[in-house]
Amino acid sequence: MPMEYFRDQLRQSGLKITPQRIAIYEAVAKLKNHPTAENIIDYIKKKHPNISVGTVYKVLDSLVEHQLLKKVKTDKDVMRYDAIMHRHHHLYCTETERIEDFEDTDLDKLITQYFEKKKIKGFKIKDVALQITGEFKN
Repeated sequence: MPMEYFRDQLRQSGLKITPQRIAIYEAVAKLKNHPTAENIIDYIKKKHPNISVGTVYKVLDSLVEHQLLKKVKTDKDVMRYDAIMHRHHHLYCTETERIEDFEDTDLDKLITQYFEKKKIKGFKIKDVALQITGEFKN
């Protein structure tokens, strides 16, 4: 999401616009590889050496809590972050741990129709996001 839109989202979420929040969101968005907290810290330390590790973790948690970032967990239980908030899926390479976004409206329709027919009793589905595991071949 563009930075001005992100600023508006912060305001709407009741969060102050701080240099730390901006820098951390920018890091996730610019890295584009579903970075880990450690990746984000390494990136931020180059431009913002005064932002503490604890602040990075607190801001990431806050942005996830306010639905401005998503958490993506790998098969190896590594937590990564995603700045893309609209519906999409992930291709996860077990060899390299690379994650790529995968968008397919036909798949989304199929999943939605499937669960509309199933009507899981006592459960309301908010979202379905697949993580498709395999290996990228060059």
